[in-house]
Amino acid sequence: MANLYRIFKELLPQAPLLVGEVVSIHATFCEIALPGGAIVSGRGNAVLGSKVFLRDGVIEGKAPDLTVVTVEI
Repeated sequence: MANLYRIFKELLPQAPLLVGEVVSIHATFCEIALPGGAIVSGRGNAVLGSKVFLRDGVIEGKAPDLTVVTVEI
């Protein structure tokens, strides 16, 4: 028998993986500036000024320090 909850979860979209720069560090979270100018908070460890990967409010790791190019479609 199929697991209906698992099938339903697979229909929902996954959270996007974001890249941003750490602009401040607090006791329990970091503030991260996204390329569009938005500031979001993320849980996890990071170094001030470094680029990080962020998904669902959790810092997943260090991102490479590359130039960001935005292309409008």
